[in-house]
Amino acid sequence: MDTDIGSRTWHAPAKINLALHVTGRRADGYHLIESLAVFTRFGDRVEVALADSDDFTVSGRYAPEVPLDAGNLVLKARDALRRAAGPHKSPPVAIKLEKNLPVASGVGGGSSDAAAVLRGLVQAWGLDIDGAGLARIGLSLGADVPMCLAARPLVARGIGDDLSMVPDVSALGLVLVNPGMPVSTAEVFSALSRRDNEPLPPLPRGIDFHSLRNWLELTRNDLQPAALAIQPAIGRALSWLDKAGSGFSRMSGSGATCFGLFETGNVAKRAAAEIRGRQPDWFVAATRSIASEGADGQN
Repeated sequence: MDTDIGSRTWHAPAKINLALHVTGRRADGYHLIESLAVFTRFGDRVEVALADSDDFTVSGRYAPEVPLDAGNLVLKARDALRRAAGPHKSPPVAIKLEKNLPVASGVGGGSSDAAAVLRGLVQAWGLDIDGAGLARIGLSLGADVPMCLAARPLVARGIGDDLSMVPDVSALGLVLVNPGMPVSTAEVFSALSRRDNEPLPPLPRGIDFHSLRNWLELTRNDLQPAALAIQPAIGRALSWLDKAGSGFSRMSGSGATCFGLFETGNVAKRAAAEIRGRQPDWFVAATRSIASEGADGQN
């Protein structure tokens, strides 16, 4: 999943919140959540290579929306790992980002890019740092980064930093749809009607299309009603997924990206083609999720 030997290219998958319950709020204002998340084979790509001087370039459909200054999570990840490694172990690098995921769209794209850069730099710099150490650096960049470093089916709790890997999750057929309308995460959280909702119900023993669809009917994305009120186009995206035969449709994260669950990858591809034909300006991608270690569908 991580890289092809010799290519120095790292996959930065989309993070899909299949269910997201807001269960409380800390005194410092951070919201407490419980979320079942999976990661997709479709995503951004990051190339990392040693260079004479630091460089950062962006290509891809959504490149114009990516900031190139120090506020970018990719550069924050580089600088954070460099501070941890020390200047003598972190020579200049050229980082190339292929931005295929919409920016600020509820699928953790920036966090996944940062995670890919951290993994790439560990290899490029030859660092001796374990997963826990890398996760601590990732958490300093944002609560989603440790999740994206794991990039396997998981349940996130707390502010998103308490992770439990979920075994026996098969690869799932998914269609991602974003109507191209920006949604502010802060605005969505501010518009929540309540913040002390019930936690996730117990997970089924093995997760495939059928068991997941049944379980999802018992769950929610507590951010979806607020996001829908702010951006009604999310409702149109969900409607198109339903019309295309989705077994279950929901918004991911704080939006505006929505997902549809499909029984097979081929059915998902046909549904995506149908939606793309009707909404050519939207972001539409058919993909499969990355299965649990050793589960059916694992490469």
